Amino acid sequence: MPERTVLRKDQLEVSLVNEKKLIKEGAIKDDNPLDESEPFRELCSACRKGDLKVCQEKITEGVNVNARDLYDYTPLILYDYSKSTDPLQPLAGHITSLLTRDTPVTTDIVVTASDESFHLHKFILAARSPYFHGKLAAAPESTTWKLPGNIAPDSFNAAIRYLYLGEPPRELRSGPGTGFTESEVFGAIDKISKHLEIQSLMDSILDSGDRRLARQRRTTELAKGREQMEEWYRANVLGNKIVLETTQANDVKWDRNNAIFADVLLQADELSNEAEDDEVQISTLFPCHRAMLLRSEFFQTMFSSSFREAQVTEHLQIIDVDCSPDVLEIILTFLYTERADFPLEIAVDVLFAADMLFIEKLKTKAAVVISTLGSSGMSQAEAAKTRGKDEDDIDIYGIMRAAWLTRVQRLEEFAARFLAYRLEAHIDTSEFAELIRESAERIQARQEVDSIELIDDIRFYLNERFRLRFNDAGLDEMMDDQAKPEDPEAPESPEEVSDITHGVEELDVSKPVHAAEKTREAADSIHGIRALDGGMVEDEFDEFDEDTMNYEILMEKLELLLESLNLEA
Repeated sequence: MPERTVLRKDQLEVSLVNEKKLIKEGAIKDDNPLDESEPFRELCSACRKGDLKVCQEKITEGVNVNARDLYDYTPLILYDYSKSTDPLQPLAGHITSLLTRDTPVTTDIVVTASDESFHLHKFILAARSPYFHGKLAAAPESTTWKLPGNIAPDSFNAAIRYLYLGEPPRELRSGPGTGFTESEVFGAIDKISKHLEIQSLMDSILDSGDRRLARQRRTTELAKGREQMEEWYRANVLGNKIVLETTQANDVKWDRNNAIFADVLLQADELSNEAEDDEVQISTLFPCHRAMLLRSEFFQTMFSSSFREAQVTEHLQIIDVDCSPDVLEIILTFLYTERADFPLEIAVDVLFAADMLFIEKLKTKAAVVISTLGSSGMSQAEAAKTRGKDEDDIDIYGIMRAAWLTRVQRLEEFAARFLAYRLEAHIDTSEFAELIRESAERIQARQEVDSIELIDDIRFYLNERFRLRFNDAGLDEMMDDQAKPEDPEAPESPEEVSDITHGVEELDVSKPVHAAEKTREAADSIHGIRALDGGMVEDEFDEFDEDTMNYEILMEKLELLLESLNLEA
């Protein structure tokens, strides 16, 4: 037993040395590279504190969750989460599932290998294989294709799974009963990969025996597949969209045997001022593929039903989608490529459209865009200093109502925090009062003394805001600074230290009214001591007193508002 243990340890050490050598040579990538960037440090700090909001924001920004810090910790270890996922896996999983999906039928070509038939999609073959791209471009109406008889079905199946972003097969059938030897199967795969111009297929199969190489190969191939799908989508779907007057939309006739293999047209309308006095409604038609629209539960249900939109007709069905062309383009880009990049200006519209079409991941992305860009990337303390300056940039009332309608808790929290940090600009407006009333009415069978969620949230974030302002004043740091013996201005006797800190140890920052009194007592005993920014201590306490007064005024105004609305909370 001891000898075996030593042997295993030696083998492990050799393996690690070889692995480091391969990483240094560039043969394999380092799964956990050292990252000393500020965003990564912020992610690690948030993980240590359990701040899920910041964690989510940093991950959304693209910070590498598999990197490591100077202490060899990864974010996944710091919040005890050991399972990482590839962001492209949902896209890959959907495309792979098309190989076995029976309903609704979305295939448009049958490829035969020996005695087996494969029901496939022309647009995927054209996007992923240069060979198929050329063949189908020359004959887009083709519905069948027959392989040479010496091609093993298993070999072609491996190639098809690769084209459909599936994982390489763990074993290939060969030997007695199959009609093909192992060398013949691998030879056929090599031949197929060259014929279809997908040379990396063979590398994927060979790397599948090494777990780490296979994982890195998988990541590389998914990224490559997404790029190919996106390039094809932009050139063919977006490149063939039609912009015309809405009254002319029904006159558009797209033959089912078209050059980009589209099988449905999606229509989105918008108003456009073509002349000074006349408003002309403009529509945009996007030629699409039902196979990709199935990623939306809305379209999956529609195409699986007996409704008119699900019927196969000579000319493509036109389906009207209740959103603007810009928003529909964002939705289609997400469904085809997993990308979701859009500005704050239309994020709420994307949120509503994603909710309507049951695309949960895009809803989450829209909520992240609103809550991060809506805060202008500032910390809560910074937002407090700029309140009232960005009211024209964001419709916070519309965002709160959108959060209620789409049931996105993240947005409700964001809107409540936004209002609390800028409450002076809202507390006296009729719009704010109406929002409070709506919040109260959302509680079914509400009793007089039931809490109002929005009021509770605003109170919480208002408390947070002034607590942060107190921390910004640097009281704790000033006290610590006075206690350092190397400071020539620090008091030397225990009595002087006691005088300075008298009352501070009992300070409760969650109750600013009482905190101000105790802070003033401490301030009165400090003479000639400067704050961290070089200003006199008295200036800092004057600022703190002003914030305390503001807190009291805002809390009182909230109570008066509830009374005027005949509400209790």
